[in-house]
Amino acid sequence: MSLAQLDREANFQSINRGSILVGAAPILESELPTVLLIHNGKSVSMQNQNANEGGYKKGLFSGQTWQKVGRPTPKRTFGQAIGILLLDTEYPRIPGDIGNATTYPFPVMFRVVKGVVTEDILCEKPDESVCQRFIEEAKELEAEGVKAITTSCGYFVYFQEEIADAVNIPVVTSSLIQVPFVAKMFGKNKRIGIICGNSKYLTETHLKKAGIDGSINIAVAGLDKHWSSVNGPDPKSRLEGLEKTLPKVAKELISKHPDIAALVFECTNFPPGAAAVQEATGLPVFDIVTLIYMLHDSVVRKRYSGHM
Repeated sequence: MSLAQLDREANFQSINRGSILVGAAPILESELPTVLLIHNGKSVSMQNQNANEGGYKKGLFSGQTWQKVGRPTPKRTFGQAIGILLLDTEYPRIPGDIGNATTYPFPVMFRVVKGVVTEDILCEKPDESVCQRFIEEAKELEAEGVKAITTSCGYFVYFQEEIADAVNIPVVTSSLIQVPFVAKMFGKNKRIGIICGNSKYLTETHLKKAGIDGSINIAVAGLDKHWSSVNGPDPKSRLEGLEKTLPKVAKELISKHPDIAALVFECTNFPPGAAAVQEATGLPVFDIVTLIYMLHDSVVRKRYSGHM
């Protein structure tokens, strides 16, 4: 196997080259990147300035077997604790939407997953290739230094476990993860109302993956036939549609289920209408933004100031 081929091999490959360890990392004269290796279960960070061979650096470790973990991705930006994976969409994301940076009082890092559109996840059983694309991008965000990751569609709860398993930082794919938590706030005789983009595709599998089982009383309503009223290309009409349609759907759901004690929005486009819904119903309203705020505050703790 050539040195170039070694460099293209996947991470975590064991390499035993007898007396030559090849940390296959192309370098420039002015740049000697660190290679992270595992030896006998312990990480070893090397910056070997020995002779280069064909643009690759090598070190001499006689008779040892090393495990290549890979070169750390260099960070180019700093201070964004929350990484947000966005679908490749073109509609305007107004303040309050997950994809508008002014929604947050703290910096966030956006990453558009190119080629993955709403229809790829808004279905009863999304393709595994969609999950793999999001896993790849989640790893990139982790390498860039974010402390937690979320996604721009609540139906990504379908891949919650897979994406969370792929990285070493918290992942919340959907606001639906809040439902069991919210349900615990109220008595057993109360119900949690879920308002989603399209009720047809919020399957039992999606609910189960969010941790919502038969012990949790829920009622579900989708915008369904009203979707066009909140999905226009004009930011002003988009907000007006959300503030008009969401309260209407919420009140209809509550009229059918008077025991609803709180509402959870599945759709990440709905938070701009949350205040209008609360004004119309008087109920607590949870969405992806309330979850991101909590997530941020848990990974970026600050010291308190005050006096006694």
